[in-house]
Amino acid sequence: MAIYLRCPFCKSDQNIKSKVCKKCGKQIPQRNKTYRVIVKHNGKVVTKHIPNNLELAKQIEAKIKSELISGEYYDRTKLKKQQTTYSEFMEKKYLPYAKEKKSYNREEELYRVWINPVIGNKPLNEISPFDIEKIKNFMKDKAPRTIQYALAVIRHSLNKAKHWGYFTGDNPVSMVKMPKINNRRLRFLTVDEANALLNECKKRSKQLYEICLLSLSCGLRAGEIFNLTYKDIDLNNGVINIRNPKNGEDRAVYMTDEVRSILENKHGEPDELVFKDTKGNKIKRISKTFSIIVDELGLNRGREDVKDKVVFHTLRHTFASWLAIQGTPIYTIKELLGHKSLVMTERYSHLLPGIQRKAVEGVEKMFKEKSEGKTIPFK
Repeated sequence: MAIYLRCPFCKSDQNIKSKVCKKCGKQIPQRNKTYRVIVKHNGKVVTKHIPNNLELAKQIEAKIKSELISGEYYDRTKLKKQQTTYSEFMEKKYLPYAKEKKSYNREEELYRVWINPVIGNKPLNEISPFDIEKIKNFMKDKAPRTIQYALAVIRHSLNKAKHWGYFTGDNPVSMVKMPKINNRRLRFLTVDEANALLNECKKRSKQLYEICLLSLSCGLRAGEIFNLTYKDIDLNNGVINIRNPKNGEDRAVYMTDEVRSILENKHGEPDELVFKDTKGNKIKRISKTFSIIVDELGLNRGREDVKDKVVFHTLRHTFASWLAIQGTPIYTIKELLGHKSLVMTERYSHLLPGIQRKAVEGVEKMFKEKSEGKTIPFK
């Protein structure tokens, strides 16, 4: 148990009567002193800083010692932290911390619109799984992915609150069932729809047309197109090498004649991007012109289900669907799309023309051929 005078320059502890710091040698001002109280008992150490009042420091020292001995001591600062409401924590701590994240705007919007109205006034340690269910119900008309994102914001913020000493106990989000996402797109374009879309893109933007054609003709994801460099283009073999794709496994895709003619007219250094934005940088998202064209063509008119709406990814989905309609084996489709497992590709199996019937007929034919002229005796 001790009281020290705090040096304002080097922050070292000095005797309360010191006038000169023994560590840095500077004279300690006689006004606005700070005293550091340290009390130890049974392995517990409590430290307090008391501004400019030695008598108060002595009283606090005695009080802490008495409470430690009697077992009545509690950390008032810690208690105040744990009484913080969710909105206070988010606005004073978490959101300022998250400001540098790319997802900041999205997180702030989800907090402001959906999370704060439900649990903003609740102390952090009183937030329960039931409160999380209330948020899910509040967002029931939103897409499952949006609800998942909102719950992820709560989970991450409470994890930070626990790490920073504002929250104790288990994270209530971990006790709540996440909404299931069924984002498998059902819609694919007809040949006429695809031609109309490509023609309009070609009128508005040469680059948008080329990007759309690559996705529709080769099944590439938007990110895979944005990442393409000239060293990935093998014109001699008519192959595009996809490196570091979504599933982590490199693959080769094959050019159509039209895709080859486009890529033959592009030139750059091996590590240079094939497609760039207006500033010469990597493209981050598909141009809004694509959505404008889709609306003008009426491709989404009367379609409410998001899985039926035409988006850029519909072009890749159309590529796979057309392959299936032509009778392409499901494993070949899987390899061309770069799916990690056949489960992801099986959504196209219903488009394979009569493949199940042909399979059964094949078994029947084989059985008849093997059994022809043979009599199987029954005992």
